[in-house]
Amino acid sequence: MTTRAIWTMLRVEEMIDGRKKGVDVRFESKTAIVTGAGGGIGEAYARALHGEGANVVVAELDEEKGRRVADDLGDRAMFVHTDVGDPESTDAMAAATVDQFGGIDHLVNNAAIFGDMELAGLTNVDYDYLDRFMKVNLLGALHASRSSMGAMRDGGGGSIVNQSSTAAWMGISGFYGLAKASLNFLTTSLAHELAHFNIRVNAIAPGPTDTAALNKQVPAEFKEPLVQSLAIKRLGTPDDHCGPVLFLLSDEAKWITGHVLAVDGGQITRI
Repeated sequence: MTTRAIWTMLRVEEMIDGRKKGVDVRFESKTAIVTGAGGGIGEAYARALHGEGANVVVAELDEEKGRRVADDLGDRAMFVHTDVGDPESTDAMAAATVDQFGGIDHLVNNAAIFGDMELAGLTNVDYDYLDRFMKVNLLGALHASRSSMGAMRDGGGGSIVNQSSTAAWMGISGFYGLAKASLNFLTTSLAHELAHFNIRVNAIAPGPTDTAALNKQVPAEFKEPLVQSLAIKRLGTPDDHCGPVLFLLSDEAKWITGHVLAVDGGQITRI
């Protein structure tokens, strides 16, 4: 049995034990889509939602990674091959979810190009690359939200969490920061447009998080200075982001919309 399978089994046992003790399972009988859930933080979101009772759709471009996560989760999980940069693909994602589970209650727009992101500035990045990058990292959230909103509306409402970044507030983060700052604007705009459907839209802005993607982007010799710049002197972990995201998705946050929550160990100070 793999480590991931053991982790999932333990989470399921915790969920069952929680029911026996009268502890709420916040997403029981709910259906959640997590884009980019084939690894890293997105996989952690999918596992956390599944552990609290949700039907989980692993919407992932990499079929091998996506199927691995869905197979590990087992019952109440499904893989759907999804390219968030293509609205026809996100439409098919939403349709497959409704066909399998009967509706859509929650959406986590996590998919993004990061680990393999090209290192270039706004003045020299290739335009074709930039176009594809923005289609995934910015418009992907809009595509998936538009594809899912009808089913959410028909089900009486729902919630969406977009994956932003502290890069949105850094003036030196180039086209990655441009996409994330624009995603923050998209979050607040969608919050107002979708509120009358009882659909809430928020975002989480992770700081530097210990994932394979970060390891590709940040050389080892830069990690310690990065850690020392944080108020809490360690890199984040995918698990650090699960609690905030599940809170924003849940009814515990029923009067919160249009908010961007920094989960960053004190990297960014905003007054």
